Amino acid sequence: MSHVVLPTPAGGRRVLELDGPGDWVRPTEPIRSRVAYAAAHVVPRVLADSTPGAAADIDWDSTLELRRDLWSWGLGVAEAMDTAQRGMGLDWAATRELVERSATEARRLGGRIASGAGTDQLEPARATPDADGLRAVTSAYREQVEFVEAAGSGVILMASRALARAARTPEDYLRVYDEVLDAASAPVVLHWLGDMFDPALGGYWGSNDLDVATETFLELVSRNAERVDGVKVSLLDAGHERRLRRSLPEGVRLYTGDDFNYPELICDDEEGAHSDALLGIFAAIAPAASAALQALDRGDDVVARKVLESTRELGRHVFAAPTRFYKTGIAFLSWVNGRQPGFSMVGGLSTGRSVLHLVRTFELAAKAGLVADPELAARRVTAWLAVHGWEAS
Repeated sequence: MSHVVLPTPAGGRRVLELDGPGDWVRPTEPIRSRVAYAAAHVVPRVLADSTPGAAADIDWDSTLELRRDLWSWGLGVAEAMDTAQRGMGLDWAATRELVERSATEARRLGGRIASGAGTDQLEPARATPDADGLRAVTSAYREQVEFVEAAGSGVILMASRALARAARTPEDYLRVYDEVLDAASAPVVLHWLGDMFDPALGGYWGSNDLDVATETFLELVSRNAERVDGVKVSLLDAGHERRLRRSLPEGVRLYTGDDFNYPELICDDEEGAHSDALLGIFAAIAPAASAALQALDRGDDVVARKVLESTRELGRHVFAAPTRFYKTGIAFLSWVNGRQPGFSMVGGLSTGRSVLHLVRTFELAAKAGLVADPELAARRVTAWLAVHGWEAS
């Protein structure tokens, strides 16, 4: 057993005993009961220029090792998504290399991978609210879909800031997505990211009224059902997700992106319905997520729900408002657990959360049995606190 001295919000000190990781076991066969992706982050080189606005300079060994670890727990990798800082430091040039490297590694190891295709290579000035702007957005989407498919990855069709600027009506969204889906060579995952994750996506699908936006979204899915593997919904609204899940065409999955309410959404409800998963929090709780999915494979819903519930408080804290900075907590835990050499992030995003927020993140991870090496974690957290001017004694 190890321990670490931590600051309290009131300015005091407390000793946290670290009992070690949970009794997690890696699966020996593929997960069958759910399709589950973890959205993985990227690690910059230790000496990279990771100041805001600098081009992403990635530590490929550490970044790919994170993905290998996720695959070893039976999870798929959702690549180049919001967790990887798309639109928050990860540029299109780095994204292309990331997708190619990860897809190659997925083929080598037999891992599941789907990657984000968006419009972030498009100059913002071209996303004008007219026909020319819509054509530019459509072309940008198609370019990225073609690239991701050529790399050998499945496609997650990301929500687009450019489309949010260019579209004037729900019909504009339908027109762009219809054309992009028609050009895809295989069914894709449609991604609905709420404005709590990205304020630039407010009013997506042509309305700030959630019910109206949902009608447009369902119209798109219904008329393109054969081109849609599933929908990934990140609105942090469990009731809305259940209603949407019941309304989807047969054969279209709902991948929960609800990092607050995933335990009850992934497990069967009273009607025997459930969501699959595409979650940022799964990158931080991979051993526990795997244990829960393995329990579901055995038909043990009670154990699955108990394991997922044990991580809920951590998920709610990591994704607390302002939600878009959840990535900082995921990278912090990655560093604490020895999966990357330094606590740094592309674009300087390691400053996105306060010291006390990250201290609480660490405490909750320890409570959930997600601190892999207590001695290493204690050393790293103690040193990190000292660098921030707080001494344990």
